Amino acid sequence: MKVVVAHNRYREAIPSGENVIVDTEIEQLRAAGLQVVPFQRSSDSIGSLSAARKALLPISPIYGAEAQQALERLIAVERPDVLHLHNPYPLLSPWVIRTAHQHGVPVIQTVHNYRQVCSSGLYFRDGHNCRDCRGKLLGWPAIRNRCYRGSAAQSAIMATTLAVHRPTWRSVDRYIALTDKIAAHLADYGIPADRIVIKPNGLPDPGRPEPLGEGFLYGARLSPEKGLGLLLDAWRRHPEGALGPLRIAGDGELRHLAERAAAERSDITYLGPLDRAGMTAARRAAAVVVAVPTWEDVLPTVILEAMAAGRAVLGTAVGGVPYLIGNGPDAAGWLAAPDPAALAAALPAARDGAAAAAAASRERYLRHFHPDVLTRRLIEVYAATIADAQRTER
Repeated sequence: MKVVVAHNRYREAIPSGENVIVDTEIEQLRAAGLQVVPFQRSSDSIGSLSAARKALLPISPIYGAEAQQALERLIAVERPDVLHLHNPYPLLSPWVIRTAHQHGVPVIQTVHNYRQVCSSGLYFRDGHNCRDCRGKLLGWPAIRNRCYRGSAAQSAIMATTLAVHRPTWRSVDRYIALTDKIAAHLADYGIPADRIVIKPNGLPDPGRPEPLGEGFLYGARLSPEKGLGLLLDAWRRHPEGALGPLRIAGDGELRHLAERAAAERSDITYLGPLDRAGMTAARRAAAVVVAVPTWEDVLPTVILEAMAAGRAVLGTAVGGVPYLIGNGPDAAGWLAAPDPAALAAALPAARDGAAAAAAASRERYLRHFHPDVLTRRLIEVYAATIADAQRTER
């Protein structure tokens, strides 16, 4: 079986769980014996494009000519059985789906966000959840609110892209929904249930967990939807030092909040942006990983990393977080409503129950999110999609 994995990589300066997942999946598929042909572009390359190609960049989300020509050449040489698409924006464009189909190659897409409908992909703007563009032929609210990169012009292009490619998305042979929430999003978009498969992301097994550290670790992009303000508000409802240390890692527009909190309280430390090795060390030093998005976060990689490392998780009950953490005796940690009072009430329970929840967290990872489990499932999805396409051809 030969698979083309298509992905527009996010900028490396902003850590992307999606980039990590794509790289991991490629490694796992190769280890399982599949032939994997990456077809990737990086947003980091935009600055070095020629003047001519930069002039065409605004329309690349609708139709990336260079990417289509390159994909046609690749298909002619490699003759793949299936194309697995992750993120198409901005350099690949959803048009790669049409190009693959024109050459008889079925397409699977893993849905990492809500960008079939929402220009930002988040269902979140101005500090609150937003679904104003659902059901509209053209996402005028996204243009009015400058939802894509803070630009009305770029938002207009993205909204137009979503309108143009509505038939394209509906032609995808099989969707991989990371959680039941994403499956519901796709069904609401009009995708038939028999073309949706729920399969979460997974991460490589880092091995036997290190002994628990102490306190809490928050590691995320420091932007409003990731919940840093929520966490700090909840933390301040406890006396200084009562919960142990809180370490904050990451960078972004709310960096000033982390820096100010660290200056005000001795139990808060701001670690700044960390690379993978730095995040691994920070996780090792903690007992509980905090993941408290206020948007419908699809499947936060930080939770998968915590579970694999045998660390308990305190999360908000939004998006795919409940799917990851679970409930009952095998839960990987605790869930709280995304409000300061509820999160403040959950913090002492997480402090006191970290050891027991850490063991359950690791066990949940082994049963549900280990690569051996998920790679088998992914190969089954490939095989079923290829078989369906062959039956259709006959």
